[in-house]
Amino acid sequence: MQKYGAEFFGTFWLVLGGCGSAVLAAAFPNVGIGLLGVSLAFGLTVLTMAFAIGHISGCHLNPAVSVGLWAGGRFSAKDLLPYIVAQVLGAIGAGGVLYIIASGKPGFSLLAGFASNGYGAHSPGGYSLLAALVTEVVMTMMFLIVILGATDKRAPQGFAPLAIGLCLTLIHLISIPVTNTSVNPARSTGVAVFVGGWAIAQLWLFWVAPIIGGVLGACVYRFIGSES
Repeated sequence: MQKYGAEFFGTFWLVLGGCGSAVLAAAFPNVGIGLLGVSLAFGLTVLTMAFAIGHISGCHLNPAVSVGLWAGGRFSAKDLLPYIVAQVLGAIGAGGVLYIIASGKPGFSLLAGFASNGYGAHSPGGYSLLAALVTEVVMTMMFLIVILGATDKRAPQGFAPLAIGLCLTLIHLISIPVTNTSVNPARSTGVAVFVGGWAIAQLWLFWVAPIIGGVLGACVYRFIGSES
């Protein structure tokens, strides 16, 4: 239960910090943090939680990461479902807290998207379903390669949180205009349930694509990272 609790609160922090920065601070009048700030916020949530709970649960915070680590032989199948449940519940809890905070401002509306992920008309840049699919698969694949490589026993010790957090920052810098960046089904679910409608209708992509990407990343690392 300690591991599951760590995943709950870790994912809670990721969604509150990352999506919170997008909803509350990205376009704040005159001093908004913009896409760079939001990208850094997501990376910092993972970086801080990796140091805080990495020694407890491994700090997955993401169903696609848990599945990828299982596919890469680094995670037990018996913990897979409980981890995913804890991550999704933590994300929804953070979405609820963020909604309470954001709705305290006059003029707040969920029609602005509430940091939900989308494609087509709901992509920040109007990108197609195919573009969104390819983006989420490839970005998650690269994320898993970095995670597996940085946590390999042959890698420099103690630097994995930095590599993983900066990787997530880079992923957001690349892909926010395409899908608002998911690479994490829990993160997508945590805000989509409050938006409803189109966000729920498009949520399937942000489960399917990251999980495919996670498995592909594990396969790639098993090929390039296996000890000879």
